[in-house]
Amino acid sequence: MSPHLFDSELKVMEILWQNGDTTAKEIAALLSAQTGWSKTTTYTVIKKCVDKGAIERREPNFVCHALITKDEERERETAELVDKMFGGSSDLLVASLINKKKLSQGQLQNLRRLILEMEE
Repeated sequence: MSPHLFDSELKVMEILWQNGDTTAKEIAALLSAQTGWSKTTTYTVIKKCVDKGAIERREPNFVCHALITKDEERERETAELVDKMFGGSSDLLVASLINKKKLSQGQLQNLRRLILEMEE
């Protein structure tokens, strides 16, 4: 299971997932433009990701390489949400979304399709 990542760490990971291996300097420039973070803040967040095993630092030039995929993080976050808010019951999560009308007709059709595919 991948490590728990905070929102700030996910900002760094999102850059790596979108762009692939990226230098820390480039990440700092991107996050400065997107969020106003200083270079120091970005490097601190990168270090936390390295310490958690989410990023590997490669030399030369402090290149950051993602060690977890976006899908792995989505699965971990979803499992945590289902466990925390729905007692481990995925069907209660789906029922909550449907009952609160948070799903469009297109999303409901996709959900029906996914269920049918899982039953086959």
